[in-house]
Amino acid sequence: QLPHLVFILVDDQGFRDVGYHGSEIKTPTLDRLAAQGVKLENYYVQPLCSPSRSQLMTGRYQIHTGLQHSIIRATQPNCLPLENATLPLKLKQAGYATHMVGKWHLGFYKRGCLPTQRGFDTFFGSLLGSGDYYSHYKCEGPGMCGYDLYQGEEAAWEQDRGLYSTVMFTQKAISILAQHDPSRKPLFLYLAYQAVHSPLQVPTRYLQRYKGISNVHRRKYAAMVSCLDEAIQNLTLALKRYGYYDNTVIVYSSDNGGQPLSGASNWPLRGSKATYWEGGIRAVGFVHSPLLRNKGTKCQSLIHITDWFPTLVTLGGGTLEEDLKLDGYDVWEAISEGRPSPRHDILHNIDPIYIKAKNGSWKAGFGIWNTAIQAALRVGHWKLLTGVPGYSDWVPPQTFSTQQMSSRWHNEHIRFDRGKSLWLFNITADPYERVDLSQRYPHIVKKMLIRLAHYNKTAVPVRYPAKDLRSNPQYNGGVWGPWYKDEKDEQHQQEKYNHLLATQLGKRQWKKKSKTRKLKRKV
Repeated sequence: QLPHLVFILVDDQGFRDVGYHGSEIKTPTLDRLAAQGVKLENYYVQPLCSPSRSQLMTGRYQIHTGLQHSIIRATQPNCLPLENATLPLKLKQAGYATHMVGKWHLGFYKRGCLPTQRGFDTFFGSLLGSGDYYSHYKCEGPGMCGYDLYQGEEAAWEQDRGLYSTVMFTQKAISILAQHDPSRKPLFLYLAYQAVHSPLQVPTRYLQRYKGISNVHRRKYAAMVSCLDEAIQNLTLALKRYGYYDNTVIVYSSDNGGQPLSGASNWPLRGSKATYWEGGIRAVGFVHSPLLRNKGTKCQSLIHITDWFPTLVTLGGGTLEEDLKLDGYDVWEAISEGRPSPRHDILHNIDPIYIKAKNGSWKAGFGIWNTAIQAALRVGHWKLLTGVPGYSDWVPPQTFSTQQMSSRWHNEHIRFDRGKSLWLFNITADPYERVDLSQRYPHIVKKMLIRLAHYNKTAVPVRYPAKDLRSNPQYNGGVWGPWYKDEKDEQHQQEKYNHLLATQLGKRQWKKKSKTRKLKRKV
């Protein structure tokens, strides 16, 4: 009998924000599920929402889907490219009932982008990256506000009882379990909580437990995590009550590192959400299932969010054709039996648009790679970063008030990165990225730059279209939702974008040429 698959993706939970990583936040359910299952202690995701989700859904790196820059914004005519087969689609083909509850954040500018068009039988949740936990409204700027709660492909006005979204999504997931017959058909449930992403909102009763935390952001955040922990307890009880549990694989994962400005903590890792330091990409993750061979263990093998696609499709008896061009590996034996992982490297990303490293150059990259480009690569124990990896401090747990914080803070404040555009770390020996080894091991740097350049040759162009004013909910009954009407429309937009890009590049080239002309004249 095929196993039921429950994938829980939480939003912006920091590496330290779970009890078993030494947090002051109480997460008894997560601690128990992880302790009875397998903790993934060398597990990586992407530093932002849409990229992680796109890689989970396709098993492919961002450079292969065109989503290597930033996130999919609500006003952009952009979504997970339609030519990519998705995880729910493959499981559906294998005979699964596929349901999604929660946050999509993979684009919705036309109907074909919606979850129910991408392999899910049902969808209940939000299309954007964040919003109000109670009213489900989101503003993307002045006069750009709309409602964002969906049932299938329509706004869920009548489903909305103003419930806190963590509670609402859990109730919805439990009602799906109650209505489905586990003995008749295997179930895939993708439960993507909005929690614990900002805005920091939480029912008051959860705040009582954290009166001792004087930092207000941290207190609210801790309360949100507690509410999430309770939700997962309710979900687990429902799996048992309705006869799924003994034949279910539960995967729990955060989509990226935590945001310290919103109360999260990645301590003792360096950096935060939206960075390529370990604090942005090393995630809380575990697998809990009666079907695991080695329960109660830690998996130290390298595992990446792209690996869930081949792992779950194979577990679900599906087929993986060659033309899927996957970047993920089937890691079930590594998790369940403690065998070595088939994965030896991870391309964290190459973002050709983000070239903000002022001192970056081809010279700094030995003529192999332009270090102005933001990129990060892991091979075995080694990790290479180029460009500007993002905010790079170690932020201590902010349990204290701001006064006490500042004195502690300065001991950790390190500002040695001015003018750098390349780093090398041995992550196994130095998981906190304190010792840059790029000067000491130039031969390793060169090898990794060659690997990076090789990956870059396989990259597709970035899809990051300009804002489309027709996306305004005002033109759509006050709801965020599809605004493109037909293919011709889209073609026209794409042509406009390509033309814009060409003229921009043309201008750059022309500037370069005129510069060289001037230089020649001077010579």
